[in-house]
Amino acid sequence: MKKVFSLVWAILFVMAVWPSHSSAAVFQDVSDEHTSAAEIRYLVQKGIISEKKNEKFRVNEPITRLEASEMIQRALKLPMTNRPDAKLADVKTSHPHYSLIATMVDEGIFMGNANKEFLPNSYLKRGQMAAVFVRAFDLTGTSTYRFRDVPASYWALQDIQTLAVRSITTGYLDNTFKPNASLTRGHFATFLARILESDFRETPACYIGDNQAQQVVNVPVTTLWKQPGLQRTVDAFSTAKTPDITKWIAVMNVKEKQWLVGKLETQALYGQTVKILQTAGEWVQVAVIDQHSPKHKEGYPGWLPKNHLTTVYPNYTTCDNAMITERTAKLTNDPKGEKLFRTISFNTTLPIVGEKAGRFAVQTPSDGVKYIDKSVAKRVDFKKGIKKPTTHEILETAKIFDGLSYLWAGTSGFGLDCSGFTYSVYRHHGIDLPRDASVQATSGIKVVKNDLRPGDLLFFAYNKGKGTVHHVGMYVGKGQMIHAPNPKRTVEIIPMTTEPYNTEYAGARRFLN
Repeated sequence: MKKVFSLVWAILFVMAVWPSHSSAAVFQDVSDEHTSAAEIRYLVQKGIISEKKNEKFRVNEPITRLEASEMIQRALKLPMTNRPDAKLADVKTSHPHYSLIATMVDEGIFMGNANKEFLPNSYLKRGQMAAVFVRAFDLTGTSTYRFRDVPASYWALQDIQTLAVRSITTGYLDNTFKPNASLTRGHFATFLARILESDFRETPACYIGDNQAQQVVNVPVTTLWKQPGLQRTVDAFSTAKTPDITKWIAVMNVKEKQWLVGKLETQALYGQTVKILQTAGEWVQVAVIDQHSPKHKEGYPGWLPKNHLTTVYPNYTTCDNAMITERTAKLTNDPKGEKLFRTISFNTTLPIVGEKAGRFAVQTPSDGVKYIDKSVAKRVDFKKGIKKPTTHEILETAKIFDGLSYLWAGTSGFGLDCSGFTYSVYRHHGIDLPRDASVQATSGIKVVKNDLRPGDLLFFAYNKGKGTVHHVGMYVGKGQMIHAPNPKRTVEIIPMTTEPYNTEYAGARRFLN
């Protein structure tokens, strides 16, 4: 009679947590940083993995049906005596592992094929793995969601859906499951550990599979150019596979910074969604969806290196988000914050998939879960959004950038231009301004000079304030404004009477009622 193994499920989906098992390396080829390290340690402690410690686990090699059987038998503590004849064509009673194989067949966990072969040394496929786990651990539950590469007619579709709905798998980052690919020993250990211990199921409750592909920025900051091919040698810091905007600004002299005027369009941050408009070799023209502009209906347009983007699937749209509140912040590989992954900018927004000990676990576009200190980020409720700010909050945010380098087209905590500054400050508080000063000057509520309030935007135009708007600042009260002036200076607070701003004043607009 088949042994019934029951599991206690606390909730359908669980938020990401970090199991507290020892971090000491067990096998030579399983470092502490390996994605399956904690799960493998857990299975060793439970006596489910029997390989000798301090040797190799062969973590990235395919697992055989026999090896999988061994781990399942130990996990379920299945007796291997008094089993009926398995009647397999390729496994006789003299086989050294006959008792184990006969147990698997008797329990209905592994089946022989049409030729009554067990194929003990054949590699286990990922689709087969799903069916084996469902049968072995009596897992139930299904959903209507299908991975992109699992057709409705696939024989193990329901088993794969059961693993997904139980938060045992989320598939790959591109929303595929690869059902016909061989399963590695490391991945098998991960799935088995998630079945036995719910703490390992790192799928957040807000994960909802969505197969509509999107293009997002996959570098800390990408710079959009008016056209490709304009770049100088010094600009390699901005166009590199991993841009270094701080270094780029630092190595340019004033003349080189001024050269950028009219050649750059804007910038986009890590994780921001863009729409590809056209491609030219290794460059793509995109529209930044979050930046409104009359230049294109889809968003602010410009050219950027193709390798600054990645394809994602919006599976975390119902998650709360972590939004960076400082000029820059460190995103780390580990929850202790010791191993830097990359430095990201103010306003970078990533889905929260867990939290512990003062850190958010966030989902990155293509590198899995990383960690950010709560002291440099705020939680944004996906339903409520960002609460309406006070003028004090607007000004406090603006003052974060006092002394920051000017960068034409800049919208990040590494460098800002005048309208990038006002756009970014208001965006941080849930208010979307147009990207450019000339368009900001026609939005919001018109304000006369005598009625100015802190947070109002001040506009300046050529021809003594009568011509085209070319600059914007923010009123801070007592006749002063904060602004990002030009490549010669940094973000600063100055009196409004400072020239040429006193002469070129063209009016004010209010965006906070």
